[in-house]
Amino acid sequence: MSNQSHYQQLGLTEDASFEEIQAAKERLKQQHGDDRKVMENVEAAYDAILMDRLRLRQEGKIKVPEGIRFPEKQTKKVPDTSSSGKINQGPIWLQRLIDTPSQADILWPTGIYVVLGAISIGQPSSLQLTLALGVGGCLYFLNRKENKFGRAVLLTVGGLIFGLILGAILSALATGLTTEIFITLVTFLVLWMVSCFLR
Repeated sequence: MSNQSHYQQLGLTEDASFEEIQAAKERLKQQHGDDRKVMENVEAAYDAILMDRLRLRQEGKIKVPEGIRFPEKQTKKVPDTSSSGKINQGPIWLQRLIDTPSQADILWPTGIYVVLGAISIGQPSSLQLTLALGVGGCLYFLNRKENKFGRAVLLTVGGLIFGLILGAILSALATGLTTEIFITLVTFLVLWMVSCFLR
């Protein structure tokens, strides 16, 4: 059978749209739904037309509407704006890493790290314990957000190392505090930022 006969079986012309082809198939299905032989011929004709259209499309002989050909052009991306109104166009991996926390997501870690910082200043002998609790808190808050324990561990360890290094670098600014307490407080600040603003 030629392509023309397939179109004739569905009662169509060769320039019929895809919607018209589908409508013709559905119409014939309703008319001849009980006749198995007729329905087999209708299905065969429909499949042959679709395969022919696909071949012609791949060969570039059928013009495909832009919306179908490039669907990503239709989707409108809402620009991510910061408080300054500038469009945030950072890399995707960074956008997936940064979180916009709710007020509760900020308040709980803030309260915990303030308490741990106060204990560290008041009881310098408990620095290791408070630091361990701070690391545990960061791990808990990160894991709670996305339930990805491995990622939470990596971010927490990274925050701990960065906090310790930053605290050691800035320890010259410590006035009235011992170097160890200052480094611990800076580390708490970094862990707080990681637990609140990363995911």
